[in-house]
Amino acid sequence: MNENTKEKLLSVICAVISIGAFLLLWWFVTHYTDLSKLLPDPVVVLKATFEYCIGVVGKYSLIIHMLSSLRRVLIGFCLGSLAGVILGLLMGRYLLARAIFNPIFRFIRPIPPIAWIPISIIWFGLGEEAKIFLIFLAAFANTTLNAMTGAMNVDPEVIHAARMLGAKERQIFTTVVIPASVPAIFAGLQVGISSAWASVVAAEMIKAENGLGWIIQAGMDNNNMTQILAGIIMIGVVGFLLAYIMRKAEEVMCRWNKSGR
Repeated sequence: MNENTKEKLLSVICAVISIGAFLLLWWFVTHYTDLSKLLPDPVVVLKATFEYCIGVVGKYSLIIHMLSSLRRVLIGFCLGSLAGVILGLLMGRYLLARAIFNPIFRFIRPIPPIAWIPISIIWFGLGEEAKIFLIFLAAFANTTLNAMTGAMNVDPEVIHAARMLGAKERQIFTTVVIPASVPAIFAGLQVGISSAWASVVAAEMIKAENGLGWIIQAGMDNNNMTQILAGIIMIGVVGFLLAYIMRKAEEVMCRWNKSGR
């Protein structure tokens, strides 16, 4: 068994132990403390989560709610990432673009997506566009910053060598700057997909009829803690899977980049 296999096996074992310890602590708290009045048993929550997956919560099953949230996140994430990568590369490579757009970006970046809810309602109404706009913002900020950082950190000697070989500015941008920025871009995409998924709860509180955010909001309205926790569990599971898929995509596309491992 090589070192890489040992590390993966150790990670799996530690993960199983930590999750098991957490569930055991949760069970103990709900059976031997006063928190049992506020927090349902983990067995009850996990059983309800499974029942919601094959049954219905509102009009749809938990799986359909999850797919609705995932669709919104993927649309917003793709649009936000595309805009962020393009703007970030331009700002990182060209001083004029950075001078024009960077002050505006620095002002917008610290604003959390939830703060844009009133504006999104005014601009887009209560439909899907408002929700996707909030998710767009969550993905946009991280990918822009990382793409800009990656483009700014390209080795000047490589760019100089390309010029010495007769490469034009457009060729330098497409064949040197963009490939060299790919690891930084993927790092931004990993953070961006997590931020976009985390923003879906706030986005779906804008008069949604489905989605995991709606499940949590409906559970709050009905004082149904089990339903709330089922929605939270599904959000955590899907968020973990999205981050895992993004890491694997980076490993495949950036095999030469050890920072992605």
